[in-house]
Amino acid sequence: MTKTDFIPNFLGFYNILWTAALPFLQKSPRLADSFAMRICASHLAPADLWIQAASAGEALLAVRLIRHLIPDFPVRVLVTTTTEQGMQILKTEQARAFFHPRVSVSLAWFPFDMPKVAQAAVKQVNPKAMVLLETELWPALLYYLRQNRSQILVVNGRMSRKSSRGYQWTKPLWSRVSPHHILAVSDPDADRFRRVFATAAVSIMPNIKFESIAPLPREKTGFFLADLFPCPLPVSIFASIRRQEEKQVLQMVHRIIDRFPDQVVAIFPRHMHRLSAWKRLLNKTGRRVYLRSRITPPLSCPGIILWDRFGEMRSAFGHADVVFMGGSLAPLGGQNFMEPLLQGAPVVTGPFWDDFFWVGKAVFDTNLVERKTGWHAAADTMVHHLVHPGDRQIRRQKALAYVTARAGGADMACQAILAAMSRA
Repeated sequence: MTKTDFIPNFLGFYNILWTAALPFLQKSPRLADSFAMRICASHLAPADLWIQAASAGEALLAVRLIRHLIPDFPVRVLVTTTTEQGMQILKTEQARAFFHPRVSVSLAWFPFDMPKVAQAAVKQVNPKAMVLLETELWPALLYYLRQNRSQILVVNGRMSRKSSRGYQWTKPLWSRVSPHHILAVSDPDADRFRRVFATAAVSIMPNIKFESIAPLPREKTGFFLADLFPCPLPVSIFASIRRQEEKQVLQMVHRIIDRFPDQVVAIFPRHMHRLSAWKRLLNKTGRRVYLRSRITPPLSCPGIILWDRFGEMRSAFGHADVVFMGGSLAPLGGQNFMEPLLQGAPVVTGPFWDDFFWVGKAVFDTNLVERKTGWHAAADTMVHHLVHPGDRQIRRQKALAYVTARAGGADMACQAILAAMSRA
């Protein structure tokens, strides 16, 4: 196969895979409402800058980027997302309109990376620059963006060891559809990107998440969460719990309640489709279990709350006496433990935190986060914080100082984006 044949042949095979997958994707409840818009490009607005924000976390990053975008000329921005959570965040922030007057923003569902759809999407949007957040790499999209002479930037770039191995195996493909500029959040991430994309300019930037995780006020969400949590009963939160660690977390719940009965335990599954499984698990505990959506405040006695409302976890951290951050008891990369820290809550994690190396090992030296090797030690540490609460305000101040010292990523990324648009 010649070099000129490689991409056309790959795209032909890639299209066959997508065609075979479409009937299964169409049956997914999570895609039902938006499926028609994911297989075409007609709904996409023309834009100078196209930002792809896959899910909720990336949507927050996209909002932060746009807020820092101060162009000398009018800029049309299209933001696409893959998930319902991402779209909810984008719509909320667009309604608030905290953007520069020369920046206009439109929202849309990200189309599937089927070659014909990707080609039509690039033609329809015709962006001067495309921003892919974190590790949002789609071969057909990248190929047609390069054909269109659009500048391609990976911003807040992350590449785990596991995904790096996969990209290395398919390096002949990625070397032909390389982004032009990659801004990675750590030296290890930058090295992994360089090994895959030898021709791309790779630089280091502060993670924008340091700026998007600023402390929140205790928001009113139908009613104040302060009205929901009983006082003086302490609150333990299990946050962003993943399927692979559910059994261990259930054992932790038993252990901390046995040792400290007079408390409220709140469980936030990472994915809402796991709520049914959690209901079955918790109904076997013999404890009183409440669905968040069915509670009439105040909650007057100890119990377990299964959180079935999206978007309230960050606010709930402000009422937590201790937080266990999920994604960390199995090799799943961890979850963002900086958010509860900024609400003044002590945080406990398991041993795995690969996706958050950008935070820096120094965070453990502050004793704001305690990393434990297994669920037994993690549960016992949670009980310790319930018995010895400590000073919430001091923890907030230390966490804020840690984050503030590492800000600046959004401004750096915006400078790179405006420079890329000028080149295009």
